Amino acid sequence: ALGGRLEWRRASLLALSVLLLELPLAVGGRIAFDSFPQYLPALAMLPLFLQGPATWFRHMTLFGVSRASHRASILPTLVQPVAATAGVLAVYGASVSLGLAAAVFILLGFLCAALLLRAADRPLRREFRTSGVALIRPMLDHVNGRDPAATRELEEFFSRFSIPANLRVRLLTFPGPDRVRASIALPTVHPGPFASLGASDLPRKVAERLGSGGGTVFVPHTPCDHDLDLPSRAEMDRVSQACRDLLDRLGPSGEVAPVRASPLVTPREGSLARAQVLGDTALVVVTQAPGPTDDIAFSVADRAVREAEARSGLAVALVDAHNSYIKDLGDISYGTPVAERLIRDVQAAVGAAQAAATVGPLEIGTAARTHYRIGTDGIGPLGIRVLVTRAAGSTSAYVLIDGNNLLVGMRDPMVRSLETLVDRAEVLTTDNHVVHEVDGGINPVGERASLERLTEESTELAAGGESGNLDTRGGA
Repeated sequence: ALGGRLEWRRASLLALSVLLLELPLAVGGRIAFDSFPQYLPALAMLPLFLQGPATWFRHMTLFGVSRASHRASILPTLVQPVAATAGVLAVYGASVSLGLAAAVFILLGFLCAALLLRAADRPLRREFRTSGVALIRPMLDHVNGRDPAATRELEEFFSRFSIPANLRVRLLTFPGPDRVRASIALPTVHPGPFASLGASDLPRKVAERLGSGGGTVFVPHTPCDHDLDLPSRAEMDRVSQACRDLLDRLGPSGEVAPVRASPLVTPREGSLARAQVLGDTALVVVTQAPGPTDDIAFSVADRAVREAEARSGLAVALVDAHNSYIKDLGDISYGTPVAERLIRDVQAAVGAAQAAATVGPLEIGTAARTHYRIGTDGIGPLGIRVLVTRAAGSTSAYVLIDGNNLLVGMRDPMVRSLETLVDRAEVLTTDNHVVHEVDGGINPVGERASLERLTEESTELAAGGESGNLDTRGGA
C-alpha cells in the first residue's frame, strides 16, 4: 500500500534482529541499574530507552530493503517500537512522564537513522545523482528472485556512466561434415558485475544463444577487467548475437580435411603463455600459476595479440586461464614488468606452436557435467567442460570450470592428474561473476568443492570425451 516491499520472511527476520540488538543493551542496563540505582532513573525507563535503538535499526533497514522514503517507511518502522512501548506502559502503568520519555527515545532513534542515511548517501548522490541506499532493494530483488523491475532499475543506474566501446568477438569452431562438434567463444567482455546483471553469467548466455548448433560450447575468460563489464541484458544480447552470426558463417564444412595443427606447447620453463596452432588460429592460454593470477588489462592483451599476429601471420585467440586465486593479487596492468614479460611470452608461445605444427588429421573429444550448484559447489550453470585435441602425434586437454578463479595451489595437482591421461593439459575458469551471489563474495572454485573432487571429476571427463576426425576453422 505504501509502495514498498516487505515479505513476511524479511519482516520476521527484522523483528528478531531488533530483539537480538536490544538484548545486550538490556542486560547492560540492568547491571548498571542494580549497581548504581541512585544515579539512574526508574527501571521502567530502560525498556523505553531500548525503543530508540530499535527505531534506528528498523528504519535503517526498511529504508534500504523496502522503500527509500522516510515518509513511506516511518509507519512500518514504528510498528515494533510502539507495540513494545504499549506493553511497557501496560506493565508499569501509563503516565505522562513515561509517555514523553518513550516519544523522545523513538524520535531520537528516527533522527539518528535519517542523519546517518543522509551521510551515507552523499558520496553516491554527489557522483551519480542517485541514492546508494535505494539500490539495496533492487539488488536484493535481483539476486534473490531475478525480479525484472529490479533488474531494469540496476541497469539504468549502470547505464548512466557507461561509455561506448568497440569490442572484439572471436569464435573458434570444430566442424565435422554435418555439424559443429565444439566451439570456443571469445568475446572481449568481462563476465560481471554480479549475479545475472549485464555480462555476468556470460558463459550461459552465450552458450544458449549458440544453441545446439555450436556443439559443446566453451566460453573461457578473455583478458580484460571490470572496465569491460556490460551495463544491461540488451548489450549482452548484442554480443551473444555477434557470436551467433559468426557461428552461422563458420558452420559445417561438408567435408573433413587435414589441417595444420600442433599440440599445446610451452616455449620455455616458467613461461606465462602456452599455445596451440589450430588451422589458421593460434589458441594461447596465459596464467601466472603457481603464483597468483587475476584480471589482465585489455590494453596488455590487445598489444600482445597485435604483435603476435604481426609476427606469426596467424589469428591469435588469447585466453586468460584465471586459475590461481589469492585475494587482491595477480592483476596485470599496462606498462608493468610482468605485462612486458607476458607480451614476450605470448610471441614465443605462438612461435613455438608454429614450429611444432604439422599437417594432418585433427581429432577432438568433448565432455561436460552440469549438476553443480553455486551455493554448495561454487560452480556456475555450465559446470565443468573438457576439450581434448589430438594433433601432431600429441594429445592436449583443456578443463574449463564455470566459476571465478581457482584457489591458489589447486591448478598444478589437477594438471598432473590430467597428464596421466594426456600429454599436455591446462585448467581454466570462466571468471563468471554469477557465483558472487552467495555468502563468501568472490567464491573461487575450490572454496566449496574439494581439490580431490575437482581432480577426480575433471579426470573422468577427460577420459570420457569422445573423439573424431574434424576440420577446424576460426573466425573473428
